[in-house]
Amino acid sequence: MSKQRLFPVMISMAVIFLFSGCTVVEGIFKAGMWWAFFLVAIVVALILWIISKARKK
Repeated sequence: MSKQRLFPVMISMAVIFLFSGCTVVEGIFKAGMWWAFFLVAIVVALILWIISKARKK
């Protein structure tokens, strides 16, 4: 593998090992359920906006 391709793979592996699913869920509950709903709503709105822009072309 070239160095250009190896770096993103190494970063991805580090993120996978450092942030397990349980840690993410724990962080959401610590931040508060309403904050989690707010973030999920923003992500869903962003995805829908991207899809609507892609369909217009």
